[in-house]
Amino acid sequence: QVQLVESGGGLVQTGGSLRLSCAASGIMFSSYPMSWYRRAPGKQRELVATITIGGSTNYADAVKGRFTISRDNAKNTVVLQMNDLKPEDTAVYYCATARFMPPVHWGQGTQVTVSS
Repeated sequence: QVQLVESGGGLVQTGGSLRLSCAASGIMFSSYPMSWYRRAPGKQRELVATITIGGSTNYADAVKGRFTISRDNAKNTVVLQMNDLKPEDTAVYYCATARFMPPVHWGQGTQVTVSS
């Protein structure tokens, strides 16, 4: 049974930082590319960042230079470090396996709220 469990969301002021973590179980984590998505109120789900099994990364234009995705295969964890947060970053953030599109496995999501 695959489980992805996100943590680290919360309320932060504009310009602040948050670190989201996603702990995976039930999969051979090191063989899966991983992604972070977000869904803001009234908007469609958006791909935020992806990390390949080799550690290469890709980011949405809206977060380039502010967000960093990383993975720790020893801990079966993928992390999204978010700096210089803006109100438009307010959303529910989800981690997902990225071997297939659309992703097959999703976490339950963690709320990020950025106050102005």
